[in-house]
Amino acid sequence: MSIPAPPRDAVRRRARTPDILETIEVKSAVETLEPTKVKLTVEVDYDELKPSIDHAYEHIAEQVNVPGFRKGKVPPRIIEQRVGWGAVIEHAVNDGLSGFYRDALGETDLRPLAQPEIDVTDVPAKAGEGQLKFTAEVEVRPEIELPELSDVDLTVESTEVTADDITERMDALRERFGTLVGVDRPAVEGDYIVIDLKALIGDEEVDSVSGVSYQIGSGNMLEGLDEALTGLSAGETTTFKAPLAGGDHEGKEADVTVTATSVKQRDLPEVDDDFAQLASEFDTLEELKADLTTQVAGIKTSNQAVTARDALMEKLLETVEVPVPTGVVQAEVHRHLESESRLEDDEHRAEVTVDATKAIKNQILLDTLAEKLKVQVSQGELVEYLVSASQQYGMEPSEFIQTLEQGGQIPAMVGEVARSKALAVALRQIEVKDSDGNVVDLSEFIGSEETDDAQAALNDAMAQAQEAADAEVTEDAEVTEDAEGSAPESPEPAKA
Repeated sequence: MSIPAPPRDAVRRRARTPDILETIEVKSAVETLEPTKVKLTVEVDYDELKPSIDHAYEHIAEQVNVPGFRKGKVPPRIIEQRVGWGAVIEHAVNDGLSGFYRDALGETDLRPLAQPEIDVTDVPAKAGEGQLKFTAEVEVRPEIELPELSDVDLTVESTEVTADDITERMDALRERFGTLVGVDRPAVEGDYIVIDLKALIGDEEVDSVSGVSYQIGSGNMLEGLDEALTGLSAGETTTFKAPLAGGDHEGKEADVTVTATSVKQRDLPEVDDDFAQLASEFDTLEELKADLTTQVAGIKTSNQAVTARDALMEKLLETVEVPVPTGVVQAEVHRHLESESRLEDDEHRAEVTVDATKAIKNQILLDTLAEKLKVQVSQGELVEYLVSASQQYGMEPSEFIQTLEQGGQIPAMVGEVARSKALAVALRQIEVKDSDGNVVDLSEFIGSEETDDAQAALNDAMAQAQEAADAEVTEDAEVTEDAEGSAPESPEPAKA
């Protein structure tokens, strides 16, 4: 007899029901099928199954009509006569299976990554005797051995600000305040050209634009457009072949005709005090340069933390072999392609499979790292993450959090925060140096044990204060209720 895996919401309902939270003792054995897949063989004695059987009798009694008995009051032996023991035991197994599976997992160190495939191999043949036996095949997080973090060497770029850094920032600022001026010459890289463009596949016109301004070298339109426009003067036309970048014919090669209606160059202002006053709140060029130096130094310092985090992740991936569960990858790829209505796109499937494999490998590595470092996520860290995420989705934080709660996604968000924090905590144990050999202090970005302890203490204090406030409100309510209950009854009005 084969019963499908219990749905996620069934497991959640069970976990939320206080009278079902009691752990049931089950006998289980684990067999490793693959580095990322195991088979649980579970045996449940009749006594442990009996609460589910009793519930099955009660539920069926409410559904059947038996002459001489009120609904819900039909005895078990009559139910067996009417619907059969098979219906009772099937109801009981379906009712208790998710809990038995959960309890079997609780006896192991397994960390499931997907829903199990459950096969019921034996059930009690009649009331009062026998066992429930089932197997559960499930993909799990593999065991991986992480290197000692103290042995990891990381090097990042120095924060020294060079003259080229300031020139680059100054040129970017000049670009913002430059002016476009028409020129009577062939176009060169960096020029702005107003173009008319038409794309044909065969004799069919599949796309066209008119009066669009395009900067040669930006590369944000069609492949080959930069080369086609270079050397073109105003009023001249040329043709070239290129794959289309979007629309219904994306990826298909088209014959493209492009006409330059005007060629303009950007004239940049001189770098002097007048420019400093135009582009900033400073009066002199030296003051502007000093401010740009401070900005670049700050950016480089921040980039050191990002670079160190990425370098640590890359080094761990190079050092550790991370087996990836095939079924989890396939499920994620299917979900992604289904959301885009591209299930038949084999080329895109291959691309998504590579990305999904990498993402799941990173997740397994970071989950293991977070566990090794005993990373804890505070309420403040979770709220900060959720507020930031809500902005990306364009939702109010309260609405976003409520949506996640309704979908049971808060634990997944906690996992995301823990993974991100794991890299920061790991970096605290690593000596990071810059390219000049200087030790880099990243505590501004990765925190410290002291700040974590202080935050935890603050969270505990706030939680205790909230509990005390809730208790006080409850006590006041009880006092009010008692006072209202003991108030003397209003005297009856005097009769005339």
